Amino acid sequence: MKTIKMSNGVEIPMLGFGVYTIKDAAECERCVREALEAGFRHIDTAAIYGNEPAVGKAIKESGIPREEIFLTTKLWVQDYTEEKAAGAIDGALKRLQTDYVDLLLIHQPFGDVYGTWRSMVKAYDAGKLKSIGVSNMYPDRMMDLIMNMRPVPMVNQVRTNPYYQNILNHEIMTANGVVHEAHSPFSQGDARIFEEPELIKISEAHNKSVGQVILRWLVQRDIVALARTTKKERMSENIDIFDFELNSDEMERIKALDRPDGNSYDHTDPEVVKNACSWRYSY
Repeated sequence: MKTIKMSNGVEIPMLGFGVYTIKDAAECERCVREALEAGFRHIDTAAIYGNEPAVGKAIKESGIPREEIFLTTKLWVQDYTEEKAAGAIDGALKRLQTDYVDLLLIHQPFGDVYGTWRSMVKAYDAGKLKSIGVSNMYPDRMMDLIMNMRPVPMVNQVRTNPYYQNILNHEIMTANGVVHEAHSPFSQGDARIFEEPELIKISEAHNKSVGQVILRWLVQRDIVALARTTKKERMSENIDIFDFELNSDEMERIKALDRPDGNSYDHTDPEVVKNACSWRYSY
């Protein structure tokens, strides 16, 4: 598996398996187990997903040494104070049945981000977290955190796909040594993206699927990609992207697909903020 080095020297696999919306414990355990069997060594979960215990169990029972698996989880808004975040980190470690996580992210850019970051830095210094970062940070919030906090976030996980490419954010992250990680690379399963004529043409030219082309496009831009599926055959397909390369013309044709309405979940929308701040998880 190809990796990219973060600012602290830790390497993160370029492809990860996400478990968003896989809430049933048995199904989540199966999916993580099958993803590991397919070759994934990067698993991404979050407190709000409600499946950290299932992820931890699947990893522990996989027989794969813990140090060979890159595990990411995320803190939720209800834990965004310096004091609450400390307890939430320990809670996540307990649910995941591990002494550390490889990457912990602030899931949403709301609430007491500064206090939460200070708590994460303490846990990072204590060895509970191998790396720390943020998620869903738009360019303005990303720059605010870069200018005011240390260390600079090692990762920003944001929605990135051919219809919403986050180009300005990517430039800011690259300039400041922040790894760009893409969630929703398939626009959360939006059928339009799989029916996009340009993507179909490119996929046919390489005898690959549209999904494989999208993941390859991200990796070639040095963007870590998270792919979610519950189908074993799709897991094997998603990881099989290292035997072909998109040429410069194909990369430009995909770049041209970026669209103003490509983001279906806008974190500047007051209703989105209101809803996110009201959601709660419980275990």
